[in-house]
Amino acid sequence: MAYFPATTAYSRGPIPSLAVVSAPQQLVPPTEAGGTVLAISGAGFTVIAGDARRSDPGAGYPQVRYVPTVFRLTDKAVLATNGFAADSNIFIKKVRQRLEWYRHAHAKDMSLHAIALLIQSMLYQRRFCPFYVHNILGGIEDDGSGAVYSFDEVGSYVRETCRAAGSASALLQPLLDSQIFPSSIHPPSPGSATHLPLPRVLSLVMDAFKHGAERLARTGQIGDALEVYVVLAKGTSTQGLGPEGVAASEITSVPGGERIFVVRRTLH
Repeated sequence: MAYFPATTAYSRGPIPSLAVVSAPQQLVPPTEAGGTVLAISGAGFTVIAGDARRSDPGAGYPQVRYVPTVFRLTDKAVLATNGFAADSNIFIKKVRQRLEWYRHAHAKDMSLHAIALLIQSMLYQRRFCPFYVHNILGGIEDDGSGAVYSFDEVGSYVRETCRAAGSASALLQPLLDSQIFPSSIHPPSPGSATHLPLPRVLSLVMDAFKHGAERLARTGQIGDALEVYVVLAKGTSTQGLGPEGVAASEITSVPGGERIFVVRRTLH
Protein backbone atom coordinates (compact mmCIF):
# COMPACT_ATOMS: atom_id res chain seq x y z
CA MET A 1 0.00 0.00 0.00
CA ALA A 2 1.53 3.32 -1.09
CA TYR A 3 1.14 6.55 0.82
CA PHE A 4 1.33 9.92 -0.94
CA PRO A 5 1.95 13.13 1.05
CA ALA A 6 -0.72 15.77 0.91
CA THR A 7 0.03 18.80 -1.20
CA THR A 8 0.69 21.89 0.93
CA ALA A 9 1.84 25.41 0.36
CA TYR A 10 5.30 24.39 1.54
CA SER A 11 5.73 21.54 -0.95
CA ARG A 12 4.53 23.09 -4.19
CA GLY A 13 7.83 24.71 -5.14
CA PRO A 14 10.78 22.84 -6.62
CA ILE A 15 13.13 21.29 -4.10
CA PRO A 16 16.65 22.75 -4.46
CA SER A 17 19.44 20.33 -5.14
CA LEU A 18 21.84 19.33 -2.40
CA ALA A 19 24.72 21.02 -4.21
CA VAL A 20 22.94 24.38 -4.14
CA VAL A 21 22.04 24.09 -0.46
CA SER A 22 25.51 23.05 0.69
CA ALA A 23 27.51 25.45 -1.50
CA PRO A 24 29.81 27.58 0.69
CA GLN A 25 29.13 31.29 0.76
CA GLN A 26 32.02 33.55 -0.19
CA LEU A 27 33.02 36.05 2.49
CA VAL A 28 33.58 39.55 1.15
CA PRO A 29 36.29 41.31 3.20
CA PRO A 30 35.67 44.89 4.37
CA THR A 31 36.99 47.68 2.20
CA GLU A 32 39.62 50.11 3.42
CA ALA A 33 38.36 53.69 3.29
CA GLY A 34 41.83 55.08 2.62
CA GLY A 35 43.54 57.81 4.58
CA THR A 36 46.41 57.85 7.06
CA VAL A 37 46.77 58.56 10.79
CA LEU A 38 49.84 58.91 13.00
CA ALA A 39 50.83 59.91 16.52
CA ILE A 40 54.05 61.00 18.26
CA SER A 41 54.53 61.33 22.01
CA GLY A 42 56.95 63.82 23.55
CA ALA A 43 57.89 65.37 26.86
CA GLY A 44 54.59 66.68 28.20
CA PHE A 45 52.71 66.53 24.89
CA THR A 46 51.35 64.16 22.25
CA VAL A 47 50.58 64.96 18.62
CA ILE A 48 47.89 62.93 16.81
CA ALA A 49 47.17 63.67 13.16
CA GLY A 50 45.02 62.31 10.34
CA ASP A 51 43.90 63.33 6.88
CA ALA A 52 40.20 63.86 6.28
CA ARG A 53 39.25 61.93 3.16
CA ARG A 54 37.16 58.81 2.58
CA SER A 55 38.02 57.16 -0.71
CA ASP A 56 37.90 53.91 -2.63
CA PRO A 57 41.51 52.84 -3.25
CA GLY A 58 40.39 50.43 -5.98
CA ALA A 59 38.49 53.07 -7.92
CA GLY A 60 41.21 55.69 -7.54
CA TYR A 61 38.99 58.69 -6.81
CA PRO A 62 37.77 60.41 -3.64
CA GLN A 63 34.22 59.77 -2.45
CA VAL A 64 34.10 62.26 0.44
CA ARG A 65 36.74 64.94 0.80
CA TYR A 66 36.18 65.78 4.48
CA VAL A 67 35.46 63.08 7.05
CA PRO A 68 37.39 63.38 10.34
CA THR A 69 39.52 60.42 11.41
CA VAL A 70 40.82 61.88 14.70
CA PHE A 71 38.41 62.31 17.63
CA ARG A 72 38.67 63.92 21.05
CA LEU A 73 37.64 61.55 23.85
CA THR A 74 38.59 63.57 26.96
CA ASP A 75 40.86 66.52 27.73
CA LYS A 76 43.80 64.09 27.94
CA ALA A 77 42.94 61.46 25.31
CA VAL A 78 42.50 61.53 21.52
CA LEU A 79 41.70 58.51 19.34
CA ALA A 80 42.63 58.18 15.66
CA THR A 81 40.88 55.48 13.61
CA ASN A 82 41.50 54.12 10.14
CA GLY A 83 40.12 51.20 8.15
CA PHE A 84 36.56 50.18 7.30
CA ALA A 85 34.49 53.38 7.53
CA ALA A 86 31.30 51.84 8.97
CA ASP A 87 33.20 49.96 11.69
CA SER A 88 35.16 53.09 12.52
CA ASN A 89 32.01 55.16 13.01
CA ILE A 90 30.24 52.65 15.23
CA PHE A 91 33.37 51.96 17.27
CA ILE A 92 33.88 55.65 18.05
CA LYS A 93 30.24 55.90 19.19
CA LYS A 94 30.64 52.87 21.46
CA VAL A 95 33.87 54.16 23.04
CA ARG A 96 32.35 57.58 23.71
CA GLN A 97 29.28 55.93 25.22
CA ARG A 98 31.38 53.88 27.63
CA LEU A 99 33.38 56.95 28.64
CA GLU A 100 30.16 58.86 29.27
CA TRP A 101 28.89 56.06 31.54
CA TYR A 102 32.16 56.17 33.48
CA ARG A 103 31.95 59.97 33.80
CA HIS A 104 28.43 59.80 35.25
CA ALA A 105 29.32 56.96 37.62
CA HIS A 106 32.61 58.37 38.98
CA ALA A 107 32.31 62.14 38.36
CA LYS A 108 35.66 62.21 36.57
CA ASP A 109 37.23 61.27 33.26
CA MET A 110 38.94 57.94 32.69
CA SER A 111 42.74 57.97 32.62
CA LEU A 112 44.62 57.39 29.37
CA HIS A 113 45.88 53.92 30.31
CA ALA A 114 42.40 52.93 31.48
CA ILE A 115 41.02 54.01 28.10
CA ALA A 116 43.64 51.82 26.42
CA LEU A 117 42.47 48.84 28.50
CA LEU A 118 38.84 49.68 27.65
CA ILE A 119 39.58 49.70 23.91
CA GLN A 120 41.48 46.43 24.25
CA SER A 121 38.50 44.81 25.98
CA MET A 122 35.98 46.12 23.44
CA LEU A 123 38.05 44.88 20.50
CA TYR A 124 38.73 41.48 22.08
CA GLN A 125 35.02 40.92 22.75
CA ARG A 126 34.52 41.12 18.97
CA ARG A 127 37.50 38.91 18.09
CA PHE A 128 35.37 36.38 16.16
CA CYS A 129 33.77 39.16 14.12
CA PRO A 130 36.23 42.01 14.66
CA PHE A 131 35.95 45.69 13.96
CA TYR A 132 38.12 46.20 10.88
CA VAL A 133 39.68 49.34 12.35
CA HIS A 134 43.25 50.38 13.12
CA ASN A 135 43.26 52.47 16.30
CA ILE A 136 45.94 54.80 17.66
CA LEU A 137 45.30 56.33 21.08
CA GLY A 138 47.36 59.32 22.18
CA GLY A 139 47.34 61.66 25.13
CA ILE A 140 48.77 62.43 28.55
CA GLU A 141 49.29 59.91 31.34
CA ASP A 142 48.62 60.68 35.00
CA ASP A 143 52.32 61.42 35.56
CA GLY A 144 52.26 64.14 32.86
CA SER A 145 54.16 62.20 30.19
CA GLY A 146 53.00 61.84 26.61
CA ALA A 147 51.95 58.37 25.48
CA VAL A 148 50.85 56.59 22.30
CA TYR A 149 49.06 53.21 22.23
CA SER A 150 48.56 51.33 18.96
CA PHE A 151 46.05 48.49 18.55
CA ASP A 152 45.36 45.74 16.07
CA GLU A 153 41.87 44.56 15.10
CA VAL A 154 41.49 42.03 17.96
CA GLY A 155 42.72 44.21 20.82
CA SER A 156 46.44 43.54 21.14
CA TYR A 157 48.14 46.84 21.95
CA VAL A 158 51.55 48.26 22.80
CA ARG A 159 52.77 51.63 24.03
CA GLU A 160 55.04 53.26 21.50
CA THR A 161 56.82 56.52 20.84
CA CYS A 162 55.44 56.97 17.31
CA ARG A 163 53.11 55.01 15.07
CA ALA A 164 51.53 55.46 11.63
CA ALA A 165 48.62 53.48 10.18
CA GLY A 166 46.70 53.54 6.93
CA SER A 167 47.45 53.93 3.24
CA ALA A 168 50.75 55.76 3.65
CA SER A 169 51.97 53.95 6.77
CA ALA A 170 54.62 52.05 4.82
CA LEU A 171 56.06 55.41 3.74
CA LEU A 172 55.63 57.38 6.96
CA GLN A 173 56.71 54.87 9.61
CA PRO A 174 60.34 54.59 8.39
CA LEU A 175 60.47 58.37 8.11
CA LEU A 176 59.29 58.82 11.70
CA ASP A 177 61.74 56.22 13.01
CA SER A 178 64.68 57.77 11.19
CA GLN A 179 63.88 61.30 12.36
CA ILE A 180 63.01 60.51 15.98
CA PHE A 181 65.68 57.84 16.59
CA PRO A 182 68.40 58.54 14.00
CA SER A 183 71.16 56.68 15.91
CA SER A 184 69.22 53.56 16.84
CA ILE A 185 67.95 50.77 14.61
CA HIS A 186 65.62 49.55 17.35
CA PRO A 187 63.92 52.55 19.02
CA PRO A 188 63.09 52.13 22.71
CA SER A 189 59.52 51.19 23.56
CA PRO A 190 57.67 52.32 25.58
CA GLY A 191 58.90 55.86 25.80
CA SER A 192 58.58 59.39 24.50
CA ALA A 193 60.61 61.53 22.16
CA THR A 194 61.77 63.70 25.05
CA HIS A 195 64.65 65.13 23.04
CA LEU A 196 62.35 66.73 20.45
CA PRO A 197 60.50 70.01 21.21
CA LEU A 198 56.89 70.52 20.17
CA PRO A 199 57.66 72.79 17.15
CA ARG A 200 60.03 70.14 15.76
CA VAL A 201 57.43 67.39 16.14
CA LEU A 202 54.73 69.50 14.47
CA SER A 203 57.05 70.30 11.59
CA LEU A 204 57.86 66.59 11.23
CA VAL A 205 54.16 65.70 11.10
CA MET A 206 53.44 68.36 8.47
CA ASP A 207 56.36 67.23 6.31
CA ALA A 208 55.39 63.56 6.62
CA PHE A 209 51.84 64.15 5.42
CA LYS A 210 52.98 66.53 2.70
CA HIS A 211 55.34 63.98 1.18
CA GLY A 212 52.80 61.21 1.65
CA ALA A 213 50.19 63.28 -0.14
CA GLU A 214 52.52 63.91 -3.05
CA ARG A 215 53.19 60.18 -3.31
CA LEU A 216 49.58 58.96 -3.03
CA ALA A 217 47.62 61.88 -4.48
CA ARG A 218 47.06 60.18 -7.85
CA THR A 219 45.42 57.14 -6.24
CA GLY A 220 43.26 59.18 -3.90
CA GLN A 221 44.56 57.29 -0.85
CA ILE A 222 45.42 60.37 1.18
CA GLY A 223 43.24 63.38 1.75
CA ASP A 224 43.46 67.06 0.91
CA ALA A 225 42.84 68.29 4.48
CA LEU A 226 44.90 67.56 7.57
CA GLU A 227 43.79 67.73 11.21
CA VAL A 228 46.47 67.75 13.92
CA TYR A 229 45.45 67.37 17.57
CA VAL A 230 47.96 68.48 20.20
CA VAL A 231 47.43 67.33 23.80
CA LEU A 232 49.46 69.32 26.33
CA ALA A 233 50.15 68.32 29.92
CA LYS A 234 49.26 70.72 32.71
CA GLY A 235 51.70 73.62 32.77
CA THR A 236 53.22 72.93 29.34
CA SER A 237 54.01 76.02 27.26
CA THR A 238 52.05 76.62 24.06
CA GLN A 239 55.00 78.31 22.34
CA GLY A 240 55.42 77.08 18.77
CA LEU A 241 51.97 75.53 18.65
CA GLY A 242 50.97 77.19 15.36
CA PRO A 243 53.51 76.09 12.73
CA GLU A 244 54.06 78.14 9.58
CA GLY A 245 51.56 80.76 10.65
CA VAL A 246 48.68 78.28 10.97
CA ALA A 247 46.38 79.16 13.88
CA ALA A 248 45.51 76.54 16.48
CA SER A 249 42.07 76.47 18.10
CA GLU A 250 41.62 75.21 21.67
CA ILE A 251 38.87 72.67 22.42
CA THR A 252 39.58 72.08 26.11
CA SER A 253 36.39 71.50 28.12
CA VAL A 254 37.69 71.90 31.71
CA PRO A 255 40.19 74.73 32.37
CA GLY A 256 43.14 74.28 34.68
CA GLY A 257 44.26 70.83 33.54
CA GLU A 258 45.41 69.25 30.32
CA ARG A 259 44.73 71.24 27.15
CA ILE A 260 43.82 70.16 23.62
CA PHE A 261 44.42 72.20 20.47
CA VAL A 262 43.51 71.51 16.86
CA VAL A 263 45.51 72.66 13.86
CA ARG A 264 43.81 72.37 10.46
CA ARG A 265 45.47 72.95 7.11
CA THR A 266 45.42 71.81 3.50
CA LEU A 267 47.97 69.44 2.04
CA HIS A 268 48.09 70.82 -1.53
